[in-house]
Amino acid sequence: MLFEQYNLAGIELKNRIVRSATYEKRADVDGFITDALIEFYKELAKGGVGLIITGNALVHISGRSVPQMICIHNDYYIDKLKRLTEAVHKLGGKIVIQLVHGGRQCFPALLGGLQPIAPSEVYDPSTKITPREMANEEIWEIIEAFGDAARRAMYAGFDGVQIHGAHGYLISEFLSPHTNRRDDYWGGDEERRFHFLEEVYKAMRKEVGDNYPILIKMNADDFIEGGLIPEESLRIAKGLEEMGIDAIEISGGMYESAPKTAQPNILNTEQEAYFRENSRLFKKELNIPIILVGGIRSKSVAEDILQKGDADLISISRPLIREPDLPNKFKEGKEKADCISCNGCMRFQKLNVVKCTQINK
Repeated sequence: MLFEQYNLAGIELKNRIVRSATYEKRADVDGFITDALIEFYKELAKGGVGLIITGNALVHISGRSVPQMICIHNDYYIDKLKRLTEAVHKLGGKIVIQLVHGGRQCFPALLGGLQPIAPSEVYDPSTKITPREMANEEIWEIIEAFGDAARRAMYAGFDGVQIHGAHGYLISEFLSPHTNRRDDYWGGDEERRFHFLEEVYKAMRKEVGDNYPILIKMNADDFIEGGLIPEESLRIAKGLEEMGIDAIEISGGMYESAPKTAQPNILNTEQEAYFRENSRLFKKELNIPIILVGGIRSKSVAEDILQKGDADLISISRPLIREPDLPNKFKEGKEKADCISCNGCMRFQKLNVVKCTQINK
């Protein structure tokens, strides 16, 4: 099944392998697409992946969480983004851009010294930062920014967009009872915590229409005391399905629960696909495509997930940093990725670009 064609909300995929959004650190200092970034994505397209999801792209300057990230918060970025989509499409690839606001998981050094913003002033022990609670007018400004970014993505030729609603970034923060402690339209109970994402989705649909693919990556579990649990996440997913979301990528964790998000030292098949149980839960209750990410390293594991109906698509991140042609290798008979899950590629502060630190050691 892994190499069957698949129609994802009108995007014709040549197989069921998705390159999960992965920060590249290859945009320039202002967030414009560079030749190096285009070459990076051309290698992925040539490597045989069915769908590429870009590294997180910034929708508003108040949400910059990493340096040299792709930016899409201004119309000036459209022309160079179009160069990227044209390069991928020329090679027969499909590409979706992931839209993000970093929320409380931003550093003041990347915000001109300003304090990060969030739904509530909840201290983050991983960054040692307490964010500033957003005012109502700021919330609406960010919602509009997501809508405008979706419009730019469509004009730039992306096959769709993915909302980053996972990993403790701003949308995830509004959804989570751990980080959203408001008592107004935007928080106070489960229904009100959903309002921010609901308004973001509506703003995006207003800009791109009903037929443009909108995906979301979301936490099934925050893996933190007082955070989202799978049962509540499933109710959020059902709400999104009713609104018209086209697919959901299942993930988990935030900065405070970092080892849970990208688990290290995956040495055997029993350790792979660590969000599979959550994916199975979502598949049982939803009718839209489910994409599973999280430590999938073996072709046999990927095939088993699909055969048993625990997900519709297989999403891979770290192994494609080391082997951008892994899908082609799987098709030719390779069983397991070379990635050893050391997480060296995630220590981006020490790297000039995000890359495998094990090659040429």
